[in-house]
Amino acid sequence: MAMAAANCWFSMLSSSTGSTSRCTLTSQRLFSTSRRPTYFLTSIVKSSKDRNQNPKQKLPRKTPGKFSAESEAITHKLPGRSRDESHLSNVDGQSSWKKAGKSQSTSFRSSGTQRKGNKGVLFDSRDQQVDTGNLQDAAFLNAVVKVYCTHTAPDYSLPWQKQRQYQSTGSAFMIGDGKLLTNAHCVEHDTQVKVKKRGDDKKYVAKVLAKGVECDIALLSIESEEFWKGAEPLEFGRLPRLQDGVTVVGYPLGGDTISVTKGVVSRIEVTSYAHGSSELLGIQIDAAINPGNSGGPAFNDRGECIGVAFQVYRSDEAENIGYVIPTTVVSHFLEDYERNGKYTGFPSLGVLLQKLENPALRACLKVPSNEGILVRRVEPTSDASNVLKKGDVIVSFDDVRVGCEGTVPFQTTERIAFRFLISQKFSGDVAELGIIRGGQFMKVQAILNPRVHLVPYHIEGGQPSYLIVAGLVFTPLSEPLIEEECEDTIGLKLLTKARYSLARFKGEQIVILSQVLANEVNIGYEDLSNEQASERVA
Repeated sequence: MAMAAANCWFSMLSSSTGSTSRCTLTSQRLFSTSRRPTYFLTSIVKSSKDRNQNPKQKLPRKTPGKFSAESEAITHKLPGRSRDESHLSNVDGQSSWKKAGKSQSTSFRSSGTQRKGNKGVLFDSRDQQVDTGNLQDAAFLNAVVKVYCTHTAPDYSLPWQKQRQYQSTGSAFMIGDGKLLTNAHCVEHDTQVKVKKRGDDKKYVAKVLAKGVECDIALLSIESEEFWKGAEPLEFGRLPRLQDGVTVVGYPLGGDTISVTKGVVSRIEVTSYAHGSSELLGIQIDAAINPGNSGGPAFNDRGECIGVAFQVYRSDEAENIGYVIPTTVVSHFLEDYERNGKYTGFPSLGVLLQKLENPALRACLKVPSNEGILVRRVEPTSDASNVLKKGDVIVSFDDVRVGCEGTVPFQTTERIAFRFLISQKFSGDVAELGIIRGGQFMKVQAILNPRVHLVPYHIEGGQPSYLIVAGLVFTPLSEPLIEEECEDTIGLKLLTKARYSLARFKGEQIVILSQVLANEVNIGYEDLSNEQASERVA
């Protein structure tokens, strides 16, 4: 068995050495037509000495629509799923794809009336300032706390070790039963989490109970009875309407005390979540959101919490675009945790869909009305593969009619992406689909489960797995590894497989030879790196 495995490894190595040439078409070209980079903004505590000593700073390209961070915000370039994500950034917190001491560049591009510099941030925000006279003694402000997190991220290139630890700050708020709510990116790769109440000088150690990477929400608990004395948890409100007033509270950069900004609800729709590379319902607001606001609550005019601040859209062509996780997504996360004792994730139908706006295409598919979306591909790991086929047209979901643009009715006068209905379900729920197949209408049922990723965007448990045999280091391919190794070194063929291939079964991985630790037993193979291990056994 060992000989067969060895033959498999060295069969791969021999074939690799014969085709070491690299395609001149870079991965950037691939991304320009498929997935654009995502930029994360991190409020991080780091000395100027550490920043100046870093020789491998990556400066963001000066193109319209990229993110600009405030004075101490770090910019990270990540591959994303949606082209909309290329302008979205977490307000603060640390991405699991960031390599400590790497990519530590600070962006100082102007956005609107903002003025950025090494010594701080100056901007004109008179339109967004709240008259805090009537909020100074508001009880709900005391439920908002400051989060201090120490992170230790794994080293994906050297998976047996971790990177140098770093610190960041964010916000959180009390929801009762001894629990706090914050953003998942605020406590990414946490080794220690502490919180401090408003007007207090003592920090309390918190425990992370659950992290929802997709929805960017984390649940914390604090055992200290002293912390909860006199505490009043926040009450969740309904989903707001357009132009409803909204107040964002948190602890952003620029000071140590609590900060309050005010605006209105600008838009409610399915939004790209930068941290989780997912698409869920989001609330767009024009209230100022800055690094450190992450995890802080947003209130309506009645003092009810309507969501959690989590990301911003920064562009030279747009101003004052912030995003809040609505209470519908928060409630889904909390109910999922209560049901299962852990976070299991948002379900997916497991199909690739296409709009049906073209009349000729509808006629070809024998769709009589101006509705429905075309099934182009079905994931083998989804339950839908048992009931749906390529070429089917989905015209309803749980008796809700689906339009030809892939939208469904929302809040009486609006329409929203069909994915919204799927996100309201829980893992294991059954959905009834109305479909047209060959001109015939029928109804089928499919069980909804979280999507299985062939190349994961986040590593469960935080630390990547690996195997070392005769100095050959094998590890599963992941998006954090692609980011850390740089896309050009991975190779176009492997990148294409990572982006477009589907998992055939749950648990399938793309295993690569990440590097060779030089030794007399592997002489001649020292230069091999980032090659896919062959499935063939000699």
